[in-house]
Amino acid sequence: MIADISLTGNEITKSQVMLRELTFSPGDTIRTEELELLLQENQKRLFNLRLFHHVNYTYTCADGQVQVTYEVQERFYLYPIPIFDFADRNFNAWLEKKDWSRIDYGINLTRRNFRGRNEEVRVRVQRGFNKRLELAYRIPYVWRKYNLGADFSVSDYRSRTISYTNLNNKQRFFEQQNGMPIKRAAVSAALVHRQDVQRQAGLRLSYYNEQISDSVTFLNPEYYRNEQQERQYLRVELYKVINLRNNFSYPTAGSYFEAGLAQTLFMASSGSPYTTARAKYVQYMPLSDKYTYMAGAEGQLRLAGKHAFADNIALGYRSYVRGYELYVVGGQHYGLFKQGLTRQLLDIKSIKLTFIDNPKFNSVPLALYLNAFTDAGYVVDEVFEQQNPLTNRLLLGSGLGLHAVTFYDIVLRLEYTLNREGDKGLYFSARFPF
Repeated sequence: MIADISLTGNEITKSQVMLRELTFSPGDTIRTEELELLLQENQKRLFNLRLFHHVNYTYTCADGQVQVTYEVQERFYLYPIPIFDFADRNFNAWLEKKDWSRIDYGINLTRRNFRGRNEEVRVRVQRGFNKRLELAYRIPYVWRKYNLGADFSVSDYRSRTISYTNLNNKQRFFEQQNGMPIKRAAVSAALVHRQDVQRQAGLRLSYYNEQISDSVTFLNPEYYRNEQQERQYLRVELYKVINLRNNFSYPTAGSYFEAGLAQTLFMASSGSPYTTARAKYVQYMPLSDKYTYMAGAEGQLRLAGKHAFADNIALGYRSYVRGYELYVVGGQHYGLFKQGLTRQLLDIKSIKLTFIDNPKFNSVPLALYLNAFTDAGYVVDEVFEQQNPLTNRLLLGSGLGLHAVTFYDIVLRLEYTLNREGDKGLYFSARFPF
């Protein structure tokens, strides 16, 4: 029987935040052969809160009474991250232009584990080519009885340039020296049912107000349809996430599933309503201590009576076939498949930086992985497909990559790819591939 659960090292994090994630509690009866596996599983659950550098456990057993202790080392929770980023979709898209005026700068200030309750406050002040102001707040529990949390955000975005159309699957930009050709303001609120750190579902309501200049409507009257320069709309979205990966930053086992259904409704006759359904599933299968095979797919359906060019987003942004980083493939529907074989090359749990005294910064983990992959995708576009030959065509890409994972969940990828069109290239990215 579990007699007691002790927590140590959580100087900021409230004990109830950690205890709520555990699947056992004092008074539970556990079979001896199941105890070690149970404690390991809950160790992973606490680590995947992303509040701690490491989580360890010990236990003692006397006369059938088990005393469990989880010991953690907390992270540094205030992240003042300078913004120095490229205004384009990715580094390689910027590298095509090599235009140093297309740089964004500012600061992204995030306070994680606010009040020790796993809440998060984020402020983003961005200047440069794209101007952005954002304020967001997330609280995991507003109604503990039903495991309900919430998040809220407001944002304002303005840019000196706008991608007003696609030609040969390349974005065509209009840049305005005086004034902003596009402005977008948004307010969003969500109610989140958080079963645990791995399973969440939510209902989100968002309001958007978007404006473009008359020059944009002249270049593309269908950007918002019918030469409109402004539109306001509401979006209601239901979503579900089941994240059973062994590690949220770079998984090598487990699975990931997410699905969403959204309805967009326009106000003042500023657009045609549309419905968007999306889904994603990935399986990570360990083949040995060093090798992992990953396979997954995602897709989108967008149903509307009339489509505006501004909503015609498919592959080339957050989702893409590797090897096509320099292209955008717009459309209403798409499917994407990815698979890869990963071999761990290096796994250093801690590199001690003796010149730093703070234990939250002086221990740097480093893992390196070699990854061979193939991707396939297909986009259906029945509205804006003219002069975009990659639309309504099977896209294929493959390559070899070197992935580095270090502290605070930083993932860096360098990949050499070859696509179906015969394009070869070396691409850099700073997020997990799928």
